[in-house]
Amino acid sequence: MRYNVHGYVRNLDDGRVELVLEGEDREIDGVIGCLREKMNGFIRQVQTHIYPATGEFETFGIRN
Repeated sequence: MRYNVHGYVRNLDDGRVELVLEGEDREIDGVIGCLREKMNGFIRQVQTHIYPATGEFETFGIRN
């Protein structure tokens, strides 16, 4: 991955996708910008929630 972020992405049972990221603002913005560019035709709605980082993630991965 070209961005220095930690967290995960997973598909939810209702068809939504959950993306949890921790990292510097510019890195997170880069990931989101890249996703919007590449997945634009598939994204209908985006909800963003900002919370303090927990530090619980050591890598970025895909969860089931």
